[in-house]
Amino acid sequence: MSPSYNSLMTNTKDYFMIVLGIMLYSLGFCAFILPHHIVIGGLTGVGTLIYFASGGLIPVAVSQYACNIILLLMAFKIVGRSFVLRTVFGATVAAISIGIFETMFMRLDHPLISEMSMSAILGAILCGLGLGVSFIHNGSTGGTDIIAAMVSKVSNVSIGRTMLIVDMLIVASSILLPFDGTLEQRLEVRVPLMVYGWVIIFIYSYVTDTLINTNRQAKQFMIFSKKWSEIADRVNMEAHRGVTVLDGKGWYSKQEIKILMVWCRKIEAVTICRIVKSIDPDAFITQSNVNGVYGKGFDTMRVKMKGLKKV
Repeated sequence: MSPSYNSLMTNTKDYFMIVLGIMLYSLGFCAFILPHHIVIGGLTGVGTLIYFASGGLIPVAVSQYACNIILLLMAFKIVGRSFVLRTVFGATVAAISIGIFETMFMRLDHPLISEMSMSAILGAILCGLGLGVSFIHNGSTGGTDIIAAMVSKVSNVSIGRTMLIVDMLIVASSILLPFDGTLEQRLEVRVPLMVYGWVIIFIYSYVTDTLINTNRQAKQFMIFSKKWSEIADRVNMEAHRGVTVLDGKGWYSKQEIKILMVWCRKIEAVTICRIVKSIDPDAFITQSNVNGVYGKGFDTMRVKMKGLKKV
């Protein structure tokens, strides 16, 4: 198959998975978080604030999308054209899916799960899974990503820290939403909802990071054995993994030795161990986690290369 065909298939798969991830995020938010009047981070949280402040007149999807477009116009010169185009696609899909699910679930008389804690946890997990799937395939839904990207261009504050601070401030501002009652009653009602919002942020952030790291995680083996040639052949033939042969020397024995270096997927690690032990039970093996292996047979490095300036 030609490189252009492979590139087309990869891009098609990426866009499909981005849409799937964003829809999963929208489902978790609209079905399990929004019905309990919980405000979360990001522009989804800003849209939620506007939704409840307007008494439900302005949908979350509308205000979220409008804020995304405004931020992208402000950030265009800072973050670059490719980031803006990718974010516009993600933000558009997010607005459409949130608009659909919001209409479906906010018309119900009661939340799908009446117990707030379980509903919030389930919603946070779905949001984290959706964001993780989207990010793995180079997607972006905008929101605080845009703010963080702008801040990182002009200061030394990390993107993660900026996003966390902005998200927590968005949740905290929910205490200012219209409320009929005394200040004491306002605090009694709003503070628990703020805590739920902060907990949801940490849960979906953790799930997102876990999913991203698990997808990239691989194993590296260093194998020391006198039967290195047979082990290398079996790894090639049965595990379908490449083997790099290194020259080594045992300083205690002063003997030359061959060292096999093998990278494989996490789920293939057991196969490698079985091959080695079936050939040489006395082989010395080290196994370590590798957070990302890029190249043939593994992941594709999803980065945009800047054009080289002509001299």
